[in-house]
Amino acid sequence: MLGNGDVGYTIPAEFRPDLFHQKGALAAARDNNPEKASSGCQFYIVEGKKYTDEELDNLEQTRLGGRKIPAAHREIYKTAGGTPWLDQNYTVFGQVIKGLGVLDKIAAVKTDPNDRPLKDVKMNIRLVHRFLFF
Repeated sequence: MLGNGDVGYTIPAEFRPDLFHQKGALAAARDNNPEKASSGCQFYIVEGKKYTDEELDNLEQTRLGGRKIPAAHREIYKTAGGTPWLDQNYTVFGQVIKGLGVLDKIAAVKTDPNDRPLKDVKMNIRLVHRFLFF
């Protein structure tokens, strides 16, 4: 089944407070390794959902162990959506900046019982800009 491959190496986790799981975030999948190292070949794009303040407060207490979601992130989670419980657990390394409507269309395709699309959804990805962080 697709999505279960491996290339024999992982990438060290790198968590930055300004890169978070808002809608359109491009992030690295990983297994349950204690270092939270990312897969060398698998990624995901966040669709997520929109949250209310009450839902975000509840997440802070139940799934985030009391860790507070920054105010600017909360606003994005309330207006655009995302998956806040993945923050600081999975490495975000990019952001879809154009074409979020395509993400909604992909999320709406019919899938089989394994959540695999009935028809392949092919993507053409173009790197727009590289960032160097020190």
